[in-house]
Amino acid sequence: MESTFNWYWLVDGLMAAGFDMHLANTAAIKQYEGLKYAGDERDAVFLAHVFRLGLLPEGYIYPLQERPLRDLARKRLQLVRQRTVNILSIESLLSRQLSLRMNGEHVLKLDDAAVSALKLSSYVERALKANLVVLRTLDAEIDALEAILNREVKLRPEFQILKTTPGIGDVLAATLMLETGTITRFAGVGHFSSYCRCVESKRISNGKKKGEGNAKNGNRYLAWAFIEAAAAALRCCPQARRFYERKKAGRLAVVAMKALAHKLARAAYYMMRDGKPFEVGRCFV
Repeated sequence: MESTFNWYWLVDGLMAAGFDMHLANTAAIKQYEGLKYAGDERDAVFLAHVFRLGLLPEGYIYPLQERPLRDLARKRLQLVRQRTVNILSIESLLSRQLSLRMNGEHVLKLDDAAVSALKLSSYVERALKANLVVLRTLDAEIDALEAILNREVKLRPEFQILKTTPGIGDVLAATLMLETGTITRFAGVGHFSSYCRCVESKRISNGKKKGEGNAKNGNRYLAWAFIEAAAAALRCCPQARRFYERKKAGRLAVVAMKALAHKLARAAYYMMRDGKPFEVGRCFV
């Protein structure tokens, strides 16, 4: 079956009925571009043929019992992004109306009295208060979701091991553990790094770059988590900072940040596989 956005109910039902399910990774499958006609029937025949050849790129069917907790972590991330949108909206409004530069930390401290003191027009003030109401609601919901996640994942050994990595706290450790699932499903550290979108996508022929592959293959939540961990590691780990500066000297800053995220992804793989804490000397040699 193709891994469309609504595959949960069908895959779970068929597996409960005893069927052996294979979830085709649609992002990794590309048919011949010269086809004149294509349809669902033809696609089904094509998938069956690729499967018989043993070449079908498959997606991971996350265990039904643990999937709701992972999806709850994804919902938290969605709310965090909406929270950021509202903070940026308030910053933009104040800059546009009053030429007032205010960072996110100060925005979060605004209350009704502080808004009234700004002496904005009635309509603009109402718009600002609407952003603040949404922001406070999102804060409350994010805190509630984080409380559930912390209560459910703190007993798992992977959670404590990941937290020994510089830059990884409770939220990132929970995200990494839930999005990874069973670490043994990856054949090696390279497969895990690729799944985290931490490796370069390119095609090489005769020593020359001929194009790029599908850079979207992998887990975008893990990619986000390791970038966040890398940014935090820069502030608290001198070895990570030196590695970043060394990479940045000859490349763009974004490439150096991605290289640091790749280092942390490789370290996380071995930590979860071997059950050992983070060793800074082995990660940044």
